[in-house]
Amino acid sequence: MRQSQKTEQADRKRKVGLEGQEQAAARSKASVEEEKMSGIQFQALVLDRDNLNKAYLRVVRNKGAAGIDGMTVDGLLPYLREHRAELLAQLRDGTYKPAPVKQVEIPKPDGGMRKLGIPTVVDRFVQQAVAQVLSPMYEQVFSDNSFGFRPHRSAHDAIQRAVELDDQGYRYVVDLDLKAYFDTVNHDMLIKFLERRINDRWLLRLIRRFLTSGTMNGKMLERSEQGTPQGGPISPLLANVYLNEFDQELTARGHEFVRYADDCNIFVKSPRAGERVLASVTRFLEKELKLTINQEKTKVVSTNRMKFLGFTIGHTKDGAYPYPVRQSKIRIKQALRKLTKRNRGVPLDRMLQEIQMKMRGWLQYYGFGKMKTFVAQLDAWLRSRIRQYIWKQWKKVKTKVMNLKRLGLSANDAFTAASTRKGAWRTAHSKTLTYTLGNEKLEHLGLINLSKTLQQIQNA
Repeated sequence: MRQSQKTEQADRKRKVGLEGQEQAAARSKASVEEEKMSGIQFQALVLDRDNLNKAYLRVVRNKGAAGIDGMTVDGLLPYLREHRAELLAQLRDGTYKPAPVKQVEIPKPDGGMRKLGIPTVVDRFVQQAVAQVLSPMYEQVFSDNSFGFRPHRSAHDAIQRAVELDDQGYRYVVDLDLKAYFDTVNHDMLIKFLERRINDRWLLRLIRRFLTSGTMNGKMLERSEQGTPQGGPISPLLANVYLNEFDQELTARGHEFVRYADDCNIFVKSPRAGERVLASVTRFLEKELKLTINQEKTKVVSTNRMKFLGFTIGHTKDGAYPYPVRQSKIRIKQALRKLTKRNRGVPLDRMLQEIQMKMRGWLQYYGFGKMKTFVAQLDAWLRSRIRQYIWKQWKKVKTKVMNLKRLGLSANDAFTAASTRKGAWRTAHSKTLTYTLGNEKLEHLGLINLSKTLQQIQNA
């Protein structure tokens, strides 16, 4: 027994020693990375001709709305040809001043409104040039548990990591919701975090000017005292720099977590552990990072009740799997209902094209999860909506008879079907329309087959 205790003590000491070595190695690596970034002359890298050309191409490819000056991406090249030397001189000598961003609001999936700050095209060009230099450097220090706004990382990767943690026994999550995160980032703290790895005054001054350029709300100029407005190329990177401090804190505490932008889930093994972690990280976020937790939306839940990037997690004897949350299914059905509204009055081919564009994108994203049954049901419902729309388009009995005959009905059967007093939705489910406007016929007209498309996506 004594020998066993001595052995256990020796093992513990050895383990502690190894952990100490690992932490020292990690600190050493971080130190090297900080030194590497601190010694860089960023002005030469940002204003390098190849970097600027790459930034121009990216801004043009991303398109986007015009800023407060009304210049579109099509006007960027003529502007640069005429003002290139002047712009570079202003950037070099520090007299360049970004214009205020144009504030716009877009609807959020939950029904609220999200504020976007749209910089001018020229400012987007400069921001993109800076982001291209900083991004690969910060990729070396960002956490492996962070997935949002990063190259070669996607929402699907984040969801897959969540599934893996569930399979490892982490069946509960602290579902954090940061209140208006992008609008409440503290500028001084963000610059302090940047200074930990960058000691180039020119770059830090340029970034601060972007942060404090102001917002044009209609004709009113509002000062930017905090926040990094969504809409500019550099904002996602700066948002990750800020929350990387949170990532490092969670890692140091030994927590398992998955973060996508400001959407963070910390995985635990019991509700009690979750409540303890929630209280602790709330103190850190509010005291150390000056962020606000949305108490109404932040909660500890089991993984099969979590909502992460539009997905939740289900379980079988073979393990965990992702599938779309109920709200995602409801929203796509509402969108299709709007597109197939009976009184829209648009040509059928245009409607079918709109449906195809909408559903291909939706299936590409949500096809990552398990939803074969739902898509089959949605397929049947959508076909009925299209049959209803076609029936309403025909309007007169004479037109209905003519079209039904073209689709293979006898004159007598066509007249009988066309003379029905049933409503359009009930008629859409009748044997007459399901035969004359069968699945193959609707596909021939241009209606996407959702089940086949889903299978193709999942087998790709």
